[in-house]
Amino acid sequence: MTITIGIEGTAHTLGVGITDERCNVLANVIEMYRPPEGGLHPREAANHHTDIVASAISKALSEAKMSLNDINVVAFSKGPGLGPCLRVAATAARALSVRLNIPIMGVNHCVAHVEIGNATTGCTDPVLLYASGGNTQIIAFANGKYRIFGETLDIGIGNMLDKLGRELGLGYYAGPTIEKLARDGTKLLDLPYSVKGMDMAFSGIMTAAVSLKKKGHTLEDIAYSVQETCFAMLAEVTERAMAHIGKHEVLMGGGVAQNSRLRGTISKMAEDRDAEMFVPQPRLCIDNGAMIAWLGHVMYDSGVRMTIDDTKVDQRFRTDEVDVTWR
Repeated sequence: MTITIGIEGTAHTLGVGITDERCNVLANVIEMYRPPEGGLHPREAANHHTDIVASAISKALSEAKMSLNDINVVAFSKGPGLGPCLRVAATAARALSVRLNIPIMGVNHCVAHVEIGNATTGCTDPVLLYASGGNTQIIAFANGKYRIFGETLDIGIGNMLDKLGRELGLGYYAGPTIEKLARDGTKLLDLPYSVKGMDMAFSGIMTAAVSLKKKGHTLEDIAYSVQETCFAMLAEVTERAMAHIGKHEVLMGGGVAQNSRLRGTISKMAEDRDAEMFVPQPRLCIDNGAMIAWLGHVMYDSGVRMTIDDTKVDQRFRTDEVDVTWR
């Protein structure tokens, strides 16, 4: 049986996961960097990852009841992401590959979200709504690649929510706090609805939402209005992509996919289209090592091979640059 270890390090999360060839998740250690104040600084996050990567690998092996000698393939997040963070994961993966004399796979973080969702939810050919901090994309397989049918033109929705949270005094990683506040909101305030063809923009919504606080509106109504506006945008573009390419499944991925209101919005859209929505378990929605391990296995099993020279990280590694050899 092939056992793969995956190391995730695109941004704030250092994750180490272990999967087998049937996509049984044997371990999934997630260590998130939380800055004491302000936003995420790439170098500080990378220092955090460097400090804990060895212990995270040991913890994952312990969780899986395995030793390093049981590992057959090592995978890591090659990109997209923050350069200093990506390099920590890549360096750790290279060290394991050389020490254990096992194959190494550098994988695309966004494609990993698709494949872990496919493998664990039972969907077969979905449109992926990928909504996270650094990325917001509508992705589906077509003509040998995972194509991007729509994406953010500025910042990911998760980053927008976090930046808005700082401006409103809600602290960092504000998404859950905004979701909680929105449940008590009652008034839909006017915010820019920024859908441009198949793409979206979120920074203007954040600026407008901050101005609403200065006008005396409650945090609850602001949070409610931001969610309703942004999630309607995501649903519109996702539905248009499904109609355009004739897909009848929608898969959610990324940290923002944990938001219950977003799931409800996409579920209603899918129901109205006689389609089906799929959402992985929460720890597989957020950035994690198990999804990296699984995509590494899928790639290796399909015949992809890499040398150490092929493992240079790529901060702008596009989803549609990956040749999907396994479908």
